Amino acid sequence: MNASIDSSQPALPLNQQVAIVTGGARGIGAAIVRRFVREGAHIVFSDILWDEGKALEAEIGASARFMRADSTDPSDIEKLVESTLNWFGKLDCLVNNAGAGGVSGPIAEVSIEGFDQTVALLLRGPFLGIKFASPHMKGGSIINIASISGLRGGYSPHIYCAAKFGVIGLTKTVSLELAERGIRVNAICPAGIPSAIFAGPQASTELARKTPAIVEPLLAEGVPLARAGSPDEIANAALFLASSQSAYITGQEMVVDGGLSVGVPWPIQIEIHQRYRERLQAA
Repeated sequence: MNASIDSSQPALPLNQQVAIVTGGARGIGAAIVRRFVREGAHIVFSDILWDEGKALEAEIGASARFMRADSTDPSDIEKLVESTLNWFGKLDCLVNNAGAGGVSGPIAEVSIEGFDQTVALLLRGPFLGIKFASPHMKGGSIINIASISGLRGGYSPHIYCAAKFGVIGLTKTVSLELAERGIRVNAICPAGIPSAIFAGPQASTELARKTPAIVEPLLAEGVPLARAGSPDEIANAALFLASSQSAYITGQEMVVDGGLSVGVPWPIQIEIHQRYRERLQAA
């Protein structure tokens, strides 16, 4: 006699799906890896951070496998996809998350090398992921982690901003091509999320560990919801876009920023208008 299905226990949103997450060793990437596994997925995640990646793999167990891979290297990304197929036999979801702040400073002082390295990671990386993963996907979801810096200027360094605009453009145009195969392509646009990315690529392990707590109150400034977001909240958005709950959504950018990109917080508006009134009364 076959065991009956307990309909009171809903199926996990990603039950038996297979996903790749780049830049998954810490921060937003690690939060996505953990959340996807909790929701029933098998994960292959990549990073250049060997120790952090192996530690997360050990924490999660058999549902996640770690590969050291540079998201700017075509051979690494091709091998990442091939290994995923060899281990789990299919690919349902790709999350292009790997990133860094990149080169910064006045435009006349930005080095050509810094420009190339920043664009290679932030824009070429998602391109490579889509290029090598999409031919093996039968439907499913591709999620690019973009930024509110890809929607308007002023939140990030010049080249980071330009690259994230490119990620959103790539998301939209590729979504039109892959829609014919039932593959949805969307972007998530977070505000600044407290993570080790703010410590910079040369930071010590100890500084990287402390950085989220250091920057969290700074990132809350100017946010209408009066707090910074968290990696888990970006993972929630990624879960929605990976699941069947978003089956009719493609080519879109999902903004997760506490209202930061909407406009000036209401208390500051009131303060500004009060100053207007005071100046007019004094005239």
